[in-house]
Formats: sequence, structure tokens, C-alpha cells
Amino acid sequence: MARLLIVDDEPINLEIIAHCLGDDHTLSFAHDGLEAWQILQSEPDVFDGVILDRMMPRMDGIDVLRRLKADIRFRDVPVIMQSAADSSEEVAEGLAAGAWYYLAKPYSTKALTRILAAALDDRRSRRDLARLGSEMKGMLSMTQQATYAFRHLDDVSMLASVLAQACPHAEAVSMGLSELMLNAVEHGNLGIDYAEKGRLIEAGDWQAEVERRLADPAQAERFATIEFRRESDHLSFLISDQGSGFEWGRYLDLDAARAFDSHGRGIAMARHLAFSSLEYLGCGSQVRVTVVPIEEGGEDGQPVP
Repeated sequence: MARLLIVDDEPINLEIIAHCLGDDHTLSFAHDGLEAWQILQSEPDVFDGVILDRMMPRMDGIDVLRRLKADIRFRDVPVIMQSAADSSEEVAEGLAAGAWYYLAKPYSTKALTRILAAALDDRRSRRDLARLGSEMKGMLSMTQQATYAFRHLDDVSMLASVLAQACPHAEAVSMGLSELMLNAVEHGNLGIDYAEKGRLIEAGDWQAEVERRLADPAQAERFATIEFRRESDHLSFLISDQGSGFEWGRYLDLDAARAFDSHGRGIAMARHLAFSSLEYLGCGSQVRVTVVPIEEGGEDGQPVP
């Protein structure tokens, strides 16, 4: 059972969400963004997730979301934004501000419960892996250069979480590395293209298809790698796969035309939220990202463009 904060200025919407989620979770309610922020400030360690309306008086949802993601206490709390403001540009803005998902009203209770369950599972997994990474932080501080090979989804989660502990804003870096490493496995080595991934996600078959392809004997020697280097003024990660590349330029920024797609935002989110720089090399089978140490970066070690 999770503790959730539900934020909406329409009482009927609060009632609907309470009816949908109240039996399985502990719910608190706020009637506008300012009240929500005050509740979060007074209980910073209580909530496991936030369901946030976008358009509200006093303080709108985008402002609340930006405050949450700028505060180290709340960065790993998943925020599901819901709104009738569902233009592609508005959805892209919400995702760029750090929303875990953007639900366009009206939506089904089934969609809400499915997305919430995935968000909470993702947070638990990231926290578990972050604890593992924290235990290895001392070793990472002595590492100047290392290369790791990976091919499975579990490899991606573990390596991203562990290596991110070398960085000042580990949660964001872990997210960014996960997205880029996942691309190296599914798109690079396994050849699952954008359209096919969308169809697999829609059918609920994406993970099963990844595992099926990984079990193919032809894939047995096909690994991706991540190389970590500690330079004098930054940390760098070079992720390589054995694929033929892709049109990476299309994915460097959040594209309003893809705002409602089930995927395709990871590279842009990684570029803007996780790293000081992100550069694809050649055809796209290699990507190099950098992280500026905290003394060279912005407040709380945030990336500096």
C-alpha cells in the first residue's frame, strides 16, 4: 500500500480518484497547487507518488512539478500529471518538466491503476538498486577507468544505478544511463525499431519479445558496453552497441508529434535532465555523455549546459 497525494481543484475528480484507488492505497488530497506544495513541504518523506492536475488556481500543476523535481527530497517521487490540456505541446511540456506520465482527461480507471502500478514499481526498483550502488560508492571513487559489458534488461538496471553513484545527482544520471543503455540493447543489438516497439508495448509483449530475442543463439555473443572514465574536470560514459545505428537527431528533443506515443522520450529526457552533454557518434551506435562534478556544476550538482 502506497501513500499518495491527489491534487485537483475539482471535487468530483477527487471523488472519482478516491473511489478508484482508496481501497489499495492511503490517500491525501489537495485542492490546488499551493495547498499541495504546503502539504509536501510539511511531510517531505511521506508520499510515494503524486497524481497532479495541470490547470489549477493559485499554483498550477507545472509549477508544482518543477518545484518537486528541483528539490532533492522529491526527485524520485513519480508524478502522474492529468489534464484536459492535451495538445502535443502541453504534453511535451509536462514530460520535459519531469512528469513520469501524462494522462489526458477523460481517462479510464484501468489506465490510471496500470500506470500508477508501473510508476510505483519503478520507484521501488530504483531505490533498491540505489542502495546497492551506494554500497559500492567507495570503490567507484577510486576508479579512474572501467568498461562493462551488458546484454540483459537486469544488467541495464544494475549497472545504471551503480555507476550513477559516482555522480552528484545520482537519481537523474541513473535514469539517463538506463534509457541510453536500454536503447543499446533493444534498438542496437536486437533491432527492435521505433514502430515495432510501439506495437509490442500496446500488446503488452515488449519485455517478452526482448527476452525471446536475447535467447536466440545468434545473440549469444552480442553485447553492448559502457565505458566509465574519470577526467580532471568531468566524468564521462561511452555506451556502444553492435547495431547499424539509427536517425538519432530526431530524438534529441521532445517532439510534440510524438507526445502521445508510449515511448520515444528517453533520449531527450536524458539529454536535458541527466547530463552536462550528450553526443551521438557516427551512425548512432555510440553515445558519449558527461557529468560535471558538483564543484563545477550548478546548485545541487545539476547539469550545466
